[in-house]
Formats: sequence, C-alpha cells, structure tokens
Amino acid sequence: MRRERGSILLLMPAAVLVLLVLAAVAVDASLAFLGEREVANAAAAASNDAAGAALRDSDFYRQGRVVIDPALAEAVARRSVDARGERYLHDIHVDVETDGDRVRVIVSGRVDYLFAAAIPGAPRHADVQAAATATAERDG
Repeated sequence: MRRERGSILLLMPAAVLVLLVLAAVAVDASLAFLGEREVANAAAAASNDAAGAALRDSDFYRQGRVVIDPALAEAVARRSVDARGERYLHDIHVDVETDGDRVRVIVSGRVDYLFAAAIPGAPRHADVQAAATATAERDG
C-alpha cells in the first residue's frame, strides 16, 4: 500500500475558492431579496397613504361617495416612496393607477450586486418590482 503525502494540500485552494464563490452568490442573492422586500414595503405604504390622503373632498362631503383623486394619489404615493429613503435601491420608479375608491401603486427599482462585478459576464444588478392595492372605505 502506497501512501500519498500532501495530496490534500492540492485540494485546499480549490475548496476555499468554491466556498468564497458560494458565499458571494449568497450575499448577492440576499441583496436582491432585500431589494424585493423594500419595494414591496414601499408599494404597500404608498398605496395606503394614497388611499387615505387622496380623497376627493367634493365627492365625499357633497355626495357621500369615496373617490380617489388620481393626481393627488400620484403625488402622495411619490412622496411616500421618496420619504422612505431606501438604502439598497436606486433608479426607483413609481406608477399609480386609480379606479374610483381603489389605488394601485407599482414600485420598481434596481439593486446592485456586491460580488457579481468580479465575474465576467455576470449581471451587475437585479431589477425588482412590487405592486400593492388599497381601497378607501367610508365608515358607517
């Protein structure tokens, strides 16, 4: 039986490299997931803010109807998203759709990967998007 001394030393650099690559992939995937959560939270908050603050006063007080003003809803939703100051997102875009007493806010943005830049041909960022809908209701 022949003993091979030191053969494990040849495998250690490869094992360390594999572990580093897996750690880099995990960090970049975590950043993308964090970006998805941030746009989802921003969309939910913006739709709730717009549904509560963008009511048309004339329809509500004169006719008792709940109607959302599209221009005001868009302004409120944009201010809501801007006020959050997202850390990992950039190129944030906000779309607002209204339909009577409902408002739908779609927030999209871009999250930069941290380690993917070291890999030739790998994507440098992830595009993330989320939508949320809120309905304004009259109590009573």
